[in-house]
Amino acid sequence: MNSFNFNGKIFSEGISIVGADNRGLRYGDGLFETIKMKKGQLIQDDEHFARLWNGMKVLQFDIPKQFTPDKLQEEIAVLVKKNGHENAARVRLNVFRGNGGLYDAKNYFPNYIIQSWALPEGNGEWNSNGLIAGVYEEVKKSCDILSNLKHNNYLPYILAALKAKKEKWNDAILLNTYGRICDTTIANIFLIQDGVIYTPALTEGCVAGVMRKKIIQELVKFQFKLTEKEITRDDLLNADEIFFTNSIYNLRWVQCIGDKEFSNVISRKIYDAVISTIG
Repeated sequence: MNSFNFNGKIFSEGISIVGADNRGLRYGDGLFETIKMKKGQLIQDDEHFARLWNGMKVLQFDIPKQFTPDKLQEEIAVLVKKNGHENAARVRLNVFRGNGGLYDAKNYFPNYIIQSWALPEGNGEWNSNGLIAGVYEEVKKSCDILSNLKHNNYLPYILAALKAKKEKWNDAILLNTYGRICDTTIANIFLIQDGVIYTPALTEGCVAGVMRKKIIQELVKFQFKLTEKEITRDDLLNADEIFFTNSIYNLRWVQCIGDKEFSNVISRKIYDAVISTIG
């Protein structure tokens, strides 16, 4: 049984620590980060904490001086060791406001929960069997100051994930309010057409993925042609290749969307050239 950390204290799995008046429960008033740990080291932790701190600024948290990335890193290390997940782990850090109504929060300080789960052997390796994906259309993602954050108002992704499960897809692609390609339930999306790599610009409402940012930096370094732009559904279905990226599995190629099948020649080259520099 895994343990978890709530506000600096370790609890056993199954213990209730949030009450009915909690704003995180009532309103989704918070943020989260999912970070990979390998051999006791957090991967790209600086980028994850930078995104979290930016999100807390946007959501107008009051951040105590003692609440720092160093403090959270220390507590993550203790928890992961206790759970026996140091070799390879998925760490989830959830930050949320405490009790109160919409206009009368008790305070604006961050509460937090840290959890960890062991990652399976072979995590992050090339997926020889490509993903099956589909486009989710019922709920569109907005393009605003919240769009790039990993915040707890996750309903568009939840409903898209339910659709993916029903349709037996590995993942679902979300559209923004303009009907253009945004991201997926758990990843950012990249297309390849005629040797050029495209990904939705952050202004299109996608999450500002840590792996997305790293992949873009490495692609430029390796002199791949890359453009951040508006991407339509026609662009998606006319692509030669598609791959998804996130911080846990790195990069996975897409085999088909509906009846359209995709190759993986350049995606594999990107994986071999770029992912070895990431971990």
